[in-house]
Amino acid sequence: MKVHQFQPDLPPPSNASGPIVWMRKHLFSNVFNSVLTIIIAYFAFTGLYHLIDWALIKADWIGESREACSKQGACWVLIYVRFNQFMFGFYPESELWRPQLFYATLAVLVVLLAYPKTPKRGWLALFTLTAYPLLMTGLLHGEWFGLPVVETYKWGGLLVTLVLALVGIVASLPIGVLLALGRRSHMPVIRSFCTVYIEVWRGVPLITVLFMASVMLPLFMSAGAESDKLVRALIGVMLFSAAYIAEVIRGGLQAIPKGQYEAADSLGLSYPKKMGLIILPQALKITIPSIVNTFIDLFKDTSLVLIIGMFDVLGIGQAANTDPNWLGFSTESYAFVALVFWVFCFGMSRYSIWLENKLHTGHKR
Repeated sequence: MKVHQFQPDLPPPSNASGPIVWMRKHLFSNVFNSVLTIIIAYFAFTGLYHLIDWALIKADWIGESREACSKQGACWVLIYVRFNQFMFGFYPESELWRPQLFYATLAVLVVLLAYPKTPKRGWLALFTLTAYPLLMTGLLHGEWFGLPVVETYKWGGLLVTLVLALVGIVASLPIGVLLALGRRSHMPVIRSFCTVYIEVWRGVPLITVLFMASVMLPLFMSAGAESDKLVRALIGVMLFSAAYIAEVIRGGLQAIPKGQYEAADSLGLSYPKKMGLIILPQALKITIPSIVNTFIDLFKDTSLVLIIGMFDVLGIGQAANTDPNWLGFSTESYAFVALVFWVFCFGMSRYSIWLENKLHTGHKR
């Protein structure tokens, strides 16, 4: 006969909470962790102190030339002097109100679309994806509304970065959805075409796509049929990104349980209704992190247009570094460019998290 030995009564787990309790549990749980925490905190504090001292406290902010820099801290005078170039490239100064209006309207639309209680948000999204790009094209390039034409070779800085990223993001998503559906199609011709397209574009680096679109493609076109360099870059970025989006969405389609397909078929829904109302919404919801990650990569990859002679915000920074009047201040230039990219990428990441939580339909306690 087995004799059970009763364990002595144990104290109930502590329900104390707060930063001190967390630090005691995770950072100072024993002697080794305590020593390691103190060492890491020392180096982190020292590095942060020197960074703040260089970037803010001893920095020079306003001036007209490098003589305004004391060399004790960061020389943000470079950014101050070339701020318009970082934002607009070589856009004519008398017409700067046009890209400024583009930035302002884009910011307003982003805020309204992100706010969940905006009235008629669906119609606003449709306007943003259809009519708004056409209006902004006419505004920035000219010819419409009686505005003077500003050729795209004068565009640059953040303007080129945003145009490339926005067009690539907006246009590649629907193309990627169609490619993902086509790769899972039961029609051999459509499935083969989509598979070949996706594998070919995913197997080629973006830098090669941009080079071919800018340099090689015009060689195969008849005289007078050459398109604008920015347009060719936009098409290359859009087609390249669509292949990656297609694979992300295909993964989401494969993650949908088979019962969802069977339930849609049992209701007698047609293929467009089954995909548009049941399958695709679920696939897009579960692939939000991967889709946004692809968009962030696309936003950062826009800096590659420098190889085809287009000056995005990073290209403007590198051009400033080669200016004989500003030699030795490349750190400030790259730091500003890094901050610009981080702001946009971090914003997309946070919106992705918010949207994922908002659309979460799983069981939560």
